[in-house]
Amino acid sequence: MQVPLQLTFRNVRKTDSIESLINDKVAKLEKVCDYINSCRVVVEKPQKHQLSGNPFRIRISMTVPPGHEIVVERKSGEGEMHDVLTKVIRDAFDAANRQLKELMERQRQDVKTHPEQQASAVVSKLFPKEGYGFLQTVEGREIYFHRNSVIHNDFDRLEIGTGVRFVQEVGENGLQATTVQIVDKPGSR
Repeated sequence: MQVPLQLTFRNVRKTDSIESLINDKVAKLEKVCDYINSCRVVVEKPQKHQLSGNPFRIRISMTVPPGHEIVVERKSGEGEMHDVLTKVIRDAFDAANRQLKELMERQRQDVKTHPEQQASAVVSKLFPKEGYGFLQTVEGREIYFHRNSVIHNDFDRLEIGTGVRFVQEVGENGLQATTVQIVDKPGSR
């Protein structure tokens, strides 16, 4: 990790066993992803003067290049007021581990797509100098795509009216096309 673990305790007594458990869990996260930028863990007991129970809250915040942030918060709630702190910590790190694995799969592009998940469209607008364009789906929706999402470096082969297959995902500004593949344009690459 580029930045050392930041561990904060609020209204909770810091013990060697709890600190050791958290360090072990962070080490396991680093085995999943060896390039985590930073990790911050906050262990707190927000309701200091509660009549009964031990409501703990754990917040884990990690940053992973190129600009991803994973945030997990777990707390003991109603029906779980007597959960021990170690259980809440384990639950929080299990969730963080799952999210980190999902991010790693997306970054490695290990997420499998099936033909039924792919949509068909035609290129409706193209801005070659700027490196992006828009697709018109069969349903009439217009979806943004970037030159980097066109596979086989085929962006330069695109013209208005070129048929493509693509997978869509939610981006920063709404739906966008990923894995854009030309399906009906003959010619060499």
